[in-house]
Amino acid sequence: MYSRSITNLIQALKKLPSVGERTAERYVFHLLKKGKGEVNDLRSALDELLTNTKSCEVCWNFSDSTPCNICRDTKRDHTTVCVVADPQDVPAIEKTGAHAGAYHVLRGVLETADEENFARIKIRELLKRIHPTAKTKIYEIILALNPDLPGETTAMYLEKNIVKINPKIKVTRLARGLPMGSDLQYADEITLASALKNRK
Repeated sequence: MYSRSITNLIQALKKLPSVGERTAERYVFHLLKKGKGEVNDLRSALDELLTNTKSCEVCWNFSDSTPCNICRDTKRDHTTVCVVADPQDVPAIEKTGAHAGAYHVLRGVLETADEENFARIKIRELLKRIHPTAKTKIYEIILALNPDLPGETTAMYLEKNIVKINPKIKVTRLARGLPMGSDLQYADEITLASALKNRK
């Protein structure tokens, strides 16, 4: 129905999360209507992303340099590492101003138990980082993963293996409970149990 170049771009955009056929079509025709200037801006931004973005050799976050700014910052507490699933979780935690330590970005969670899924995320790199012989001594790991089934599976796996490799490391999780303004009668059992367990 469309020309090959339009179809190719639609197919490429459909690979992005939450982008279906219709959304991809809208994006393509938006770019075509806007003209070459906007397309060139997008191409330049993508070229710059591919050229300049690196994986931090310490925390595996994406950055323009390696080590990244956080890993290079000598004012931060590098003995405390906050483990997150995705790079987008780092700015979310940074905005709170409550964590002055380092990070480790897994780039995913354990959705299945197969070797391919395990190799895809940065679990081995974390376990190597917390080993007693590692250059930087780590005293606490904060597991800041989503409280869903894949997040819980990953957290339990990490907790078990971290303690096995280095029993001296303190493993903590984010406290969970009832949000402000919520009603007890509408809270699910897991949230309510967590709120009781983490009471102050």
